[in-house]
Amino acid sequence: MTTTTTALSGNRRNRNRNRNRNGSWNQDRDRTGFREALAYEWIKFRSVRSTLWTTTATAVLPVIGAVFIAATGSLQPDDTVLGGSLTLTVVAQMLAAVVGALVASGEYSGGTIRTTFAACPRRGTVLAAKAALVGGVMYLLALASCTAAYLVGDAMLPEGRYAQGEPLPALFGVAASFSAAAVLGLAVGTLVRHSAGAVTTVTGLLLLPSLFGPLFGDAERWVAGLSPTAALEKLTQTSDAVDATVGSLGPWPSLLLVAACTAALTLGALGLLRRRDV
Repeated sequence: MTTTTTALSGNRRNRNRNRNRNGSWNQDRDRTGFREALAYEWIKFRSVRSTLWTTTATAVLPVIGAVFIAATGSLQPDDTVLGGSLTLTVVAQMLAAVVGALVASGEYSGGTIRTTFAACPRRGTVLAAKAALVGGVMYLLALASCTAAYLVGDAMLPEGRYAQGEPLPALFGVAASFSAAAVLGLAVGTLVRHSAGAVTTVTGLLLLPSLFGPLFGDAERWVAGLSPTAALEKLTQTSDAVDATVGSLGPWPSLLLVAACTAALTLGALGLLRRRDV
């Protein structure tokens, strides 16, 4: 009888101990906050080779473009030093959007999204961490890269031949347009959940408003200005930024419009993410 009682007491203590351990683990998991989620996302970001290479290309391309334009003297007479130096920022911005799309869709392709949600069940926190990461990284990289491109172009182009342009505060707006493109790509990647489809879709979203804007008559200034590319071209003060292709809104109102549309699409992606299994 004593042996049986002792065994039952031992089993009860083991069950309580396991229950406490599981409860503690669940509480720790539920307490996973934004800081921890951001740390997880940073580890994954720098561990994926395709994301790193695309990010590197995004940072290097504006400087390469500035060197090429200055070396070949291919600026238009009515162009500015700032606009000419940042000629390839449009392509670099597309790569920033691709990075955002890969950060989201790559987890679905690799099957790691279930592990991510197991570590951090709060899906809003996960998406916010991803958006903060890609937006912050692209802002800092774009600001440094575009500033370097402008300085290189200014040093290599003949002095006094072209208008200088106004680099400040335009360069901060250019960097913000890169952030908007990256978060836009993230939202598309979350919605589509397929890398190739997300990249194709976000590229279309960057290009189509400028192509189809003139078809909308009086609404052209709003439709053409929806794209981060349109805001970017206005901010760089390039001679290619004509109303027929980028809309008639000013550069900063256009950037605010892009930010609002990106935020709306991201909220839509969050709503769908919370309703889906993964």
